Amino acid sequence: MTNAIQLLVVDDHTLFRRGLIALLLQDGRFKVVGEAGDIGEALRGANAGQPDVILLDNHLPGVRGVDGIGAFKDAFPLARILMLTVSENEDDLSAAMYAGADGYLLKTVESDQLCDSIVKVLSGECVISPGMMTKFVSAFRAKGAAPGVSLEAAASDPASPDNSALGSLSARERDILRLIAQGDSNKVIARELDIAETTVKVHVQHIFRKLNLSSRVQVAVYAAACRMS
Repeated sequence: MTNAIQLLVVDDHTLFRRGLIALLLQDGRFKVVGEAGDIGEALRGANAGQPDVILLDNHLPGVRGVDGIGAFKDAFPLARILMLTVSENEDDLSAAMYAGADGYLLKTVESDQLCDSIVKVLSGECVISPGMMTKFVSAFRAKGAAPGVSLEAAASDPASPDNSALGSLSARERDILRLIAQGDSNKVIARELDIAETTVKVHVQHIFRKLNLSSRVQVAVYAAACRMS
């Protein structure tokens, strides 16, 4: 596949890393151009292949994954960074997002969800494991700001979002906004509201446009500022 998404896998557990690579290579959309057990090894191989997406564990020997995000952005300025970790700690999640990660998934993620998330991240979406979204919103509330998710695009003042923009949402769009803030996927939202998933997608696009946002994480932050979640 000539247009395969090129991946760099960084994880210090060799068995897991090799198994993950084997799994990813079963999907014709992907090509693994590099693998490493720590940040240094990954950066030393920077010229071997320019990845589109970097799958990055957090608990690595030496430099933690979140602390290496800046170095990866310098070495691979066009690459997206998707954290793939066992850590459910909200501080790790916040640190990753603040450092510029494009997504944060737990290793318990289903294989098809992981593959779809890689594609979403490459297309510009920010993905977070549903169970972690609530923790991210809570961390945002505790800190009062989230510089890693372009709060200025969500509201000029995180504590006082644009009420006129919020008022432009329909009742259904407000319901969907609240469910996005909880980390629900379009499929879950459709089931919760008893509507078609395609209808949810249309509403989500309307929400993005009306609130001048571009990702579900920004929507969650906006909802947190409005105390909707």
